[in-house]
Amino acid sequence: MDVNTAPNWHKSTRSDSGTCVEVADNLPGRVLVRDSKDPQGPVLMFGSRQWRGFVDLTKNQ
Repeated sequence: MDVNTAPNWHKSTRSDSGTCVEVADNLPGRVLVRDSKDPQGPVLMFGSRQWRGFVDLTKNQ
């Protein structure tokens, strides 16, 4: 995968109102997160391992 690949943003399939976070996980070694209501706004960046840990933790809650 090219490092300069544009983020491929997607929302959860459980998001029925359109107000959700969007995640781009197609970039090597990182995951980007943004507010779907403000796609031009700030973006959070996580390492792949940190994101996986967060997702695993929330699944167990």
